[in-house]
Amino acid sequence: MITALNHHELALQSVAQEIVHVEPFVDTICRELNIQDELFGNILVALTEAVNNGIHHGNALDPDKKVEVEALVDGHVLTFVIKDEGPGFDYNNLPDPTLPENLEKPSGRGVFLMSQLSDLIIFSDNGATVEMQFRI
Repeated sequence: MITALNHHELALQSVAQEIVHVEPFVDTICRELNIQDELFGNILVALTEAVNNGIHHGNALDPDKKVEVEALVDGHVLTFVIKDEGPGFDYNNLPDPTLPENLEKPSGRGVFLMSQLSDLIIFSDNGATVEMQFRI
């Protein structure tokens, strides 16, 4: 059985430089839970994408707005809840980044990556909150 994770939270100002705080946050959690390298990589990329989306798209790089991350463990499931202060987005109608016409675009892969790397992804608050679950 996975030992209980102490509740972890991270609050980031919505400036691009704040993304550097995601990796040590993930590293601390993964070390506590003895998570293997491959899953660590999946979590790191998915969480970095979610936070980056919150900073850039959700909060529009407004330094007065925050992106908050919460990490929880329930049994063998590690859950991250990421909230921004933006209006949200239509997560049901995103362009498919794997289509030929979208392959050359410099953005538009974040949500796709998050959904591919996590075991479950749930959007709420019109997309301003995302929950990603990973089986550990």
